[in-house]
Amino acid sequence: MSGPLFGLVPTGQPLITNPTSTPSPTSFLYTLPIAKSFSHVTVFLLPNITLPENTAAAIYLATIKDVASGAQSGGTPNFRFLGGIGPGKDSALFKITSNSGETDGDGLLIGISIESADSVGQRLQQMSAEKTGNVGSNSNPSQLPVSVLAQRIIQNAFNFLASFSASAGPGGVEVIPLKAFEDWWRKFESRVRADPTFLEKQADYI
Repeated sequence: MSGPLFGLVPTGQPLITNPTSTPSPTSFLYTLPIAKSFSHVTVFLLPNITLPENTAAAIYLATIKDVASGAQSGGTPNFRFLGGIGPGKDSALFKITSNSGETDGDGLLIGISIESADSVGQRLQQMSAEKTGNVGSNSNPSQLPVSVLAQRIIQNAFNFLASFSASAGPGGVEVIPLKAFEDWWRKFESRVRADPTFLEKQADYI
């Protein structure tokens, strides 16, 4: 394969097609300009470019400092896998904040490596699974049945509102001021924000 294969466009920056260096016939390094900050970079196959059969392009990110340190020590630079493009997906958008601590005041490099489509696909699946796992671990999913949670919410409201009960009208109809319900709701929301799992803990909720 000869000539540029890929195009890169950091948001608000000019198109980049020529790699800064070509470590091998199947790997390419592109220096991203950081004089002007950007938040994303789009990577795509240039028009009329087709990758070899059963291959895909793996996209990596590293700082120039990391690459230079790796070259000096004879080790492998710490490239972070971002994703991939290939048959059926000719482009991809990646979130990269150029003015974050990730740059360490240094430049950023995008590495593109033409690899086996199966290998890239497996890494994409692994990345997706890790993201799903992180979302699940951060969202504090309830382990209680919905019916139990509903009963505990009702119990929470009843315990709070019972003290505001009063009689009114003929026959002494039991009523609760609307403001009392509003106060309970504000308190309940605040408690949920502070501890989303508090309803799962058998305790005196008020």
